[in-house]
This record gives sequence, C-alpha cells and structure tokens, in this order.
Amino acid sequence: MKIVAIVGSIRKESYNLKLAKYIQRKYKDRFELEILSIRELPFYDQDIENEPPAVVTEFKAKVKAADAVLWVVPEYNATIPGVLGNAIDWLSRVDKVMNGKPSWIVGASMGVLGTVKAQGHLRDILFASGVGSPLLPGNEVYVGAVHEKIDAEGNLTHEPTVNFLDTVVGNFITWYNQQVKLTAAK
Repeated sequence: MKIVAIVGSIRKESYNLKLAKYIQRKYKDRFELEILSIRELPFYDQDIENEPPAVVTEFKAKVKAADAVLWVVPEYNATIPGVLGNAIDWLSRVDKVMNGKPSWIVGASMGVLGTVKAQGHLRDILFASGVGSPLLPGNEVYVGAVHEKIDAEGNLTHEPTVNFLDTVVGNFITWYNQQVKLTAAK
C-alpha cells in the first residue's frame, strides 16, 4: 500500500514532521509512506486553478496516485494551520483528487490535549463535498505532551503511545482493505 503523508506544519523541527518520519520508519514493512511537502505550494487562487504551477500539479498527482492519505496535523489557534487548509483547497478543486481516497489522522502538540480541536475541524473538512474522503473512524491519535514522548532522534519513547499507534496502524490497514473490497464490489 502506498500512502502519502501531508504534514500541516512547515517548521523544520516540527513535532508533527518528526511523528510522520517515525511512522514512515516504524511501519515501512507494512506500507510505503511518502511525506509530501506543502511548503512551496502557492496560495490557492481560483484564477489559476485550471492551469496551476508545476508544484501544485506534482503535489496533486502524488496524492492522486496514492492509495491513502495520512494527515499529520498540529493545532494552531484551536484549528488546522492555514498552510494545511491551503493544501486542501488545491486538492479539492478541479479534479478533486481526494474524492473517495481513504484517510486517517494523527497529530501531536506540546499541550495536554494533543490536537483534538484541529482534528475535529479536519474531519469536517474531509467530509466536505469538494474533498469527500472516507476517514478511518474511531481511531483518534492525539499525542499530547509530545516533547516528553519523543527523543532527539525522533523516536516515540512513550510505550502506551507506541502501543496505541501500533493498534491504529493495524486498524487502518484492515479498514483500508475493507474499503477496497467495498469499492470493487460496486
């Protein structure tokens, strides 16, 4: 299975980027994970949506070619970061490459609640008609106090969090395979 990860932070030392890289390393025997950068995406502009810059075309092509999307979302001001909303705007227009593409969400923050509010907002966005992405239900991954649960090499060290993530990854793979069977049966 080929999954692309879209990290909602463009900070070089982002905890969410570290979490995506950890997932990429830890589960490399279960799926291929490519982490896409949203740093260079221009602001969404309807005037150029039919002939977007190459960086947008490449980004959308990678998402379209993937079997699924892993959203790795920080929380800014109790919602998703603007750069993530911008990336979704590009994905939801013209060819709507997210339509029907399975997704799952994880997120980390230094706060106690992880990214609860941002993930709730992202769920609403993923269900919007321009996006239409089926989402793994009931497997919310909120890594709160991440700075105390990840080491200098970017490895999660908090055993309960690691065990929970193992469970969610297994649940996603099972759910994804069920989605594929349902789609094939139609």
